Order: sequence, then structure tokens, then C-alpha cells
Amino acid sequence: MASASPAKKVLVPIANGTERIEAVTIIDVLRRAGADVTVASVEKQLRVEACNGVIIADVLISDCSKSVFDLITLPGGVPGAANLKNNEVLESLVKKQAADGKLYAAICASPAVAFGSWGVLKGLKATGYPSFMEQLASSAIAVESRVQVDGTAVTSRGPGTAMEFAVVLVEQLYGKEKADELSEFLILRSNHGDEYIITELNPVEWIPNDSPKILVPIANGTEEMEAVMIIDILRRAGANVVVASVEDQLEIVACCKVKLEADVLLDEAAKLSYDLIVLPGGLDSAPTFAKSEKLVNMLKKQRDSQRPYGAICASPAQVLEPHGLLKGKKATAFPPMCDKLSDKSEIENRVVVDGNLITSRGPGTSMEFALGIIEKFFGRKKAIERAKIMVFVHP
Repeated sequence: MASASPAKKVLVPIANGTERIEAVTIIDVLRRAGADVTVASVEKQLRVEACNGVIIADVLISDCSKSVFDLITLPGGVPGAANLKNNEVLESLVKKQAADGKLYAAICASPAVAFGSWGVLKGLKATGYPSFMEQLASSAIAVESRVQVDGTAVTSRGPGTAMEFAVVLVEQLYGKEKADELSEFLILRSNHGDEYIITELNPVEWIPNDSPKILVPIANGTEEMEAVMIIDILRRAGANVVVASVEDQLEIVACCKVKLEADVLLDEAAKLSYDLIVLPGGLDSAPTFAKSEKLVNMLKKQRDSQRPYGAICASPAQVLEPHGLLKGKKATAFPPMCDKLSDKSEIENRVVVDGNLITSRGPGTSMEFALGIIEKFFGRKKAIERAKIMVFVHP
């Protein structure tokens, strides 16, 4: 049995300016596959100011200098990729990894900025973020693939290809069967690069006062991919996103042990009103949300005042449904949770908008869910623009 073999050891280095969606997706997907993932900061401290939010590393990169890994994989980001490139410990680890014929991988700006500079892609096919392709062409055979494997080097394009990239890394470490099983569990879409679709019923206009003020509660056990994609994508679009911890401290440990940091505690967040309250999922965090009287009252007030609210994964079934917040509404949720929904007529759809309510299915639909929110506030043109910038939709 596969579970009897020792866990594959993976290093994910992070830096100030790291692309947070990429880092968290890689860490999360590989941990779900059973890998022993070490998140190492190349900064002087564990707390890293990534793009659009904080990630707290497990160790410093100096602690890994003598370690051996089955895979070293770099997220991208500007200036994150350059900060990774400038770290000598990481450079020597990656060069040794390549020389030893072991797996090494990078996404977004990092194939060109880090791997290119270190000379580990010479004569190999590689891909990267569209605006770095010219730079990449000077150190590799640059190709336009969403994910490219050549020998033991794996490269990919951006936040919108991060989940595909992570699943390919699982396949390289554990085989196709494990990768396919994980893709199905995550509800990964098969038509990569195509325009996304949302299902809308009873359309109403979502009109924010100015730039939309959006509350995203998080708790221990929250699905980190869902939370980070919602927060980061909405911030990129110009929304004012407030991340509130439902725990008694700002730092939370998410579902796959990624450490995230909220902006405020829920008590503080509750003093304000919001254009949208949106709940990430998580089988452990959804019950915490459901037990929070303050959060449930905020959601009820949101509904009663005809303002938008939403949830993804376990939260539609475990938070909204039991508190009557789906009454008379069509919704979807994480497939194993859909039997808890009283109206199951739209559950097969990836994103469902019914009036002021938006719901979605799981980690693999998070990007579409966040883009659906952008579409409702800013229009489809802006949502598709954002999708192309992230390389979720073909640029």
C-alpha cells in the first residue's frame, strides 16, 4: 500500500513578495497527497509579507541547508522571485537537486528570474509568466504550455495555473492515479484556460457604495486555498477586503497546516457594515462559523438588508442551511455535503448566484467563485481581464 512508503519530502521556499496563491496552492495540494512539505522563509524571520497577505513559514531556509528533498518547488511573485533568486542557500540546494537528477519546479516569474539565473534550465523546455517569456528564452527553450515537464524540471505560468501545476507535481511524486484522485476531490476543472461560467438565477444588481467592502472570516481549519484565492483575487480587483479571525487570536492554522494571519478579530470587524460577507469552507472551520452567534447575526442582517452574502465548500451546507440563510434560494456546496441542502436542483453547477447569494463547490472552484464576485460588482469584462492576468483564462 502507498501509505506504507515514507512520505516524499518537499521544500517550498517563500519570500517577501511571494505570490501567495501559488505558494499556498502548492503547499496545500502536496500535503493532501501525503507529502511532508517544509515551508521555508528566505527572510530573517518566519513571517513573510507575501502578495496580498501574510504567510508564516515553518522554518528559515538556513535550517534546510543540509536537508535532502524529493522535490524543491518555487512559487513566483514580484519581487518574491528575485528575493528567492538572491538567496545563496536556496541556490545551492536547487543546483544540487538538478545535478542529482531530482525533481525541481518553479512557477510564474521564478523559472526565468531564479532558475534562469542559476542555469538549471539550460537546453530544457520551460514555461513561465507571459511577461517573463522573453527573459526565459535566454536561459531555456521557452514554450507556451500551462505546465511543462522536461526531465526532472517542471515549470508553470501563474496563479491561474497553480492548481494544475501542483497536481502535475503530485503525479511526478506519486503517479497518475493519485493525481487523478486528487483532481476529482478538489473539483479541478478539466477545460483549463477556457472562460469560466457562473449560473445566475433571479439576477439583481450588486451595487457597492464605493470600492466594495468585503468581509472574509477565517478560523482554524479553514480551507487555505479557498480563503487565499477569495482574499487575494478580490484585493487585486480593488475591493477593500477585511479578513477577520473567528478565533481569539489573529493567527490561524488552516486545514492543511498553512499558517495565515487575519487583519482583525471578528469583534472588531462586526463594528462595520459590508457590501458582501463571504465564507470560505473547511470541514473543521464551518462548524466554528456556525457556532459564532456574532457571525450568524451579521449574515442574517446582511440577508435582511438585501445585501450580498456567500459561501463555498462546506459552509453553504454547514453554516447557511442550518441557520435558514438558504431559505427559498438555490445553492451548491462541496459534493459530499450537498445532501444537507434542502434544494438540490443546482448542486452540479460550479458557481451559483441567486439574487444576493453566491455559493460554490470547493478548492478547485475557488477562482471561478472569486471571479464571479468580481463580475457581480465590476462586470464580466473586468472579471475576464483579471482571469487573463492570472493566466486562469488563456491570455
